[in-house]
Amino acid sequence: MIRKFVFRTFVVVFLLAALVGAVGYFYPEKILCLDSGPVAADVIVVLGGGLHERPLRAAELFHLHAAPRIIVTGAGDDEINRLILLQNGVPANVIEMEGDSTTTRENAEFTLKRLRAENVHSVILVTTWYHSRRALKTFEHYAPDLKFYSRPSYFAFDRADWPHRGNARRMWWEFLKLPGYWLRYGVNPF
Repeated sequence: MIRKFVFRTFVVVFLLAALVGAVGYFYPEKILCLDSGPVAADVIVVLGGGLHERPLRAAELFHLHAAPRIIVTGAGDDEINRLILLQNGVPANVIEMEGDSTTTRENAEFTLKRLRAENVHSVILVTTWYHSRRALKTFEHYAPDLKFYSRPSYFAFDRADWPHRGNARRMWWEFLKLPGYWLRYGVNPF
């Protein structure tokens, strides 16, 4: 009786894993991309990384009056992203910098200190579409008292662009990082 139960459980788990794997392979955007739609917040946080499409999206949202100021995170990307924001019409006095973080977890931890000190209640996160689930869930994990929205960049969202832009490789890494963040930091991706 116990062997039958274990076997059935194994079959069910295997079939569910195969289904999730198939959806992930054929429709990764359905799993990885989270977009809150048109929203307004106290601040926009631009995460480092990507191919510099993130500050372009943040500038677009700023000009749509989604938030009155922007925080740029990420060591190495922060100055480049600040320059891109300036080149796209974002005034220097509304841009703040957090240039010490090197991971998504650090983006959240280091930025949250500033957000809490400034009494911020709502945040729009800007990152690449395939990174948006992990980014949103990481910030929510470390600051359940704040409201976060995801407004990702859709750069190279079309499947035909993936091989040319390196997105396929980045997406597969995201599928590994989601459970990795869950196991290591307790960040539930669901």
